[in-house]
Amino acid sequence: MLAVIGGSGIYDLEETQQGETFEVETPFGRASDPLHMARIGQTDVLFLARHGAGHVYSPSSVPYRANVFALKELGATRLLSLSAVGSLREELPPRSLVTPDQIIDRTIRHERSFFESGVVAHVGMADPFCARLRAATGEAAELAGRPVRRDGTYVCIEGPQFSTRAESNLYRSWGATVIGMTAMPEARLAREAGLCYAMLAMVTDYDVWHDAEEDVSVEVVNSHLRANSESAREIIRQLVAGGLPERTCACGLALEHAIMTAPELIPIEARTWIRMLADK
Repeated sequence: MLAVIGGSGIYDLEETQQGETFEVETPFGRASDPLHMARIGQTDVLFLARHGAGHVYSPSSVPYRANVFALKELGATRLLSLSAVGSLREELPPRSLVTPDQIIDRTIRHERSFFESGVVAHVGMADPFCARLRAATGEAAELAGRPVRRDGTYVCIEGPQFSTRAESNLYRSWGATVIGMTAMPEARLAREAGLCYAMLAMVTDYDVWHDAEEDVSVEVVNSHLRANSESAREIIRQLVAGGLPERTCACGLALEHAIMTAPELIPIEARTWIRMLADK
């Protein structure tokens, strides 16, 4: 099953509006919005609006743990994030598409792990995005006639404010490709949950570094969201048209040997949700 989390400007998928709806309460609270499930092509697809209907959650207040847990609990094995981003590269103007392969995490306020209540686990994050799902998303974009850059580094900042000009130029000096506010801790949690995670990053602006372009603002972002959202919906249709490829990656094994806490010391109330995350 494919899960899709829609970011700014994408609060539903046309197909899932007519599908089954789930209100999910998790050990980590309630998801940011009801989850919608439908059959698209050969694949069951779950959709969740990251910021809630009407955009009521800021990037720093999204219930990331509840969102990822709910998707996993309902059977998702893969998670595709649809995210509006700013471009840090001249060659990626607004309405460009990117499937990044790396993240620089500059966030500080989020709960970054499921394992913070008497259970310690260390999962690998060297490659935060699933190469297999990234490749499939890139191929779907090409089939949809929407060229996509198939690599790049996403720098994740603490929202909801945009960058200062000095920060924007600093991130460019690091070699970052795009900038956003929600990839972390979402990618960390997806890895802990054993989900294949990839992002379709949709450029809406040049952040604030570009002297010849208008600085990022809600007005600038909104002017490009509609075109980007239509591209995203068509890419998803192509992605699931013939069914998703077999999982041959190691994403689902992330928790193997990762839990450090002695089994007899794991709180009883945590054991059920740990088994669910670990598929055992």
